[in-house]
Amino acid sequence: MESVKNYNLIVLLGPTASGKTRLAARLAASLGSELISADSRQVYRGMDIGTGKDLSEYVVDGAPVPYHLIDVAEPGHLFSVFEFQQRFYACFRGISARGKIPILVGGTGLYIESVLRAYRMLPVPEDPSLRAELAGKSMDELAALLLHLNPALHNTTDLTGRGRLVRAIEIALHAAGQGSQDLIERPDIVPLVIGIRWDRAVLRERITQRLRERLGQGMIDEVRRLRDAGVPWERLDEMGLEYRYVSLYLRGELSFEEMVRTLNTRIHQFAKRQDTWFRGMERRGITIHWIEGADEAALREIVKRG
Repeated sequence: MESVKNYNLIVLLGPTASGKTRLAARLAASLGSELISADSRQVYRGMDIGTGKDLSEYVVDGAPVPYHLIDVAEPGHLFSVFEFQQRFYACFRGISARGKIPILVGGTGLYIESVLRAYRMLPVPEDPSLRAELAGKSMDELAALLLHLNPALHNTTDLTGRGRLVRAIEIALHAAGQGSQDLIERPDIVPLVIGIRWDRAVLRERITQRLRERLGQGMIDEVRRLRDAGVPWERLDEMGLEYRYVSLYLRGELSFEEMVRTLNTRIHQFAKRQDTWFRGMERRGITIHWIEGADEAALREIVKRG
């Protein structure tokens, strides 16, 4: 397939279990390109089955497809939107310099939008004195403080774990003191954004089937290994979905059947939130070209037309 030059980035987005990784890898192989992951959990080493890394899909017709921003952080590290944005820019520049069009693939809408809409973000050092001051506050008090500092909070996941909540307050206070200062040099990005959508009933079945497969692949043992390696329960809770509910099962707070049933429901709800975010991106001015299901021919036609 011959590349069209009226865009310099291809974005393939979709909800969990939509088949976007396989499609993106096959597209990258045909273009001789490289993939950049936009998944907020696949950045972590050792979190493989629960995050659905499916690294075998990055091999197409026996040849590996280069990928970036997977396995770049330890589980205890709070990987931020700012860090994603900076690492993405570095990958984008490097791949572009090699004469290729990068392909950004994932389902973390915040990460994708942070580069498509060039969020203005600043590096923020940790503040030990602030952290000591916040240590005695409850989660509700911290959440109220963050929303006071940033009423237009765009990342509600900051409210789901104490570590992320404290970090978000740290960033908000730092931003207030910096005013409009912006030290980030951003590359010029002209994206072609393509989205995958499925009939809701079909996607629900795909999600349920994939959960069964992950359990069969050893997802519970993976969470147990992470805990044995020193990852705290609180951190596993913060990772959400598979890690939160398997942790509750391992702690004896849910039966196996309750864990599977609840997790299945939560993943369905997560997919709906992803879809809501993508629709919001369209309202905020980002054009998304939609394909129905894992339609590789339709994907290639959109890329060809540009």
